[in-house]
Amino acid sequence: MAPLVEGQARPIRLADIAKAAGVSHGTASNVFSRPEIVRAEVRERVKAVAEAMGYAGPDPKGRLLRAGKVNAIGVGTTEPLSYFFEDPFARVMMAGISEACDATGAGIALVSAANQEKLAWNIQSALVDGFILFCIEGGSRLVDLTRERRLPFVALELGFHDETISAIGVDNVAGGRLAARHLAELGHRRFAVLSLTLGEDRTGFVTPEMVRSAVYTGTRDRLAGYFEELSRFGVDTTQIPIFETENEQKSTRAGLEAIFSGGERPTAILAMSDRMAMIAIEWLTARGIKVPQDVSVVGFDGVPDGALCDPPLTTIAQPITEIGRRAARMILDFDGTVRRETMGVELVVRASTGPAPKG
Repeated sequence: MAPLVEGQARPIRLADIAKAAGVSHGTASNVFSRPEIVRAEVRERVKAVAEAMGYAGPDPKGRLLRAGKVNAIGVGTTEPLSYFFEDPFARVMMAGISEACDATGAGIALVSAANQEKLAWNIQSALVDGFILFCIEGGSRLVDLTRERRLPFVALELGFHDETISAIGVDNVAGGRLAARHLAELGHRRFAVLSLTLGEDRTGFVTPEMVRSAVYTGTRDRLAGYFEELSRFGVDTTQIPIFETENEQKSTRAGLEAIFSGGERPTAILAMSDRMAMIAIEWLTARGIKVPQDVSVVGFDGVPDGALCDPPLTTIAQPITEIGRRAARMILDFDGTVRRETMGVELVVRASTGPAPKG
């Protein structure tokens, strides 16, 4: 809160400083905004008066809002704030966003909340020119709240089709096909899927009806790619267990426990994120199940961490950094046009996949 003028009920204003220092309002303003054009003795006198009166300078928010642009991008998610730092996909995406912002001198505001009420407040109060949205769980709510701000926004990993929303994503069907074909050509016929979110607020085994009614088409498209390709190799996809996770350790480990406690174990795991795939490798190794000799694992993302795990992870790599750069440029160079881009993916073969075990 700005200091109050003694004996008055209003905050100190720049005009009060100018009057007390015996200078014009314009000169006082220049002391704080363009000090290099003010004579040193005048500049020091105005600053001394301001300090004595407890005035720190004009409110930067007011100045930025008057200019109509704050030169900052909000990056929003319904995940906890720690998601930006803990999730390997998010870290790489943020590197791309940061690179584009650094090139123009723009700032970044991270917008997150653990509940809907706080999320609404954080979206409404963020001092930004537009938003990049990590549309994961709760993505539809995030989009709705951002629409209310009437600022430009672009969705990443958009979980539902809406042609009125700018979005950047990848060809999830093609990625699913690449992963499944790689494993099938290695001779695998028994599979399990560790799935990203299909709807909201649930984990566990997924039924065909749940897949058909999925809210998040990105997840559904990856499943479609897996199953279309596996069907070509004669695999009965109705018998493949699908476990929906929250893309973190607890639910992923629960899925692995459930999948491997059944009858015939899979020889290959299709994980919809590198994070889940790396958790799976750790879980399998801890139980004496060798990767890839006993079970092959394929991820999806292409995060740097995957090349460093033991064994190094075979994955479907998407251009995460470039997606981040393009999303940032969409906001920084916004011209009112809705833009939707689908980028390609590639199979990166490493040591977490191998021939199906015999017998």
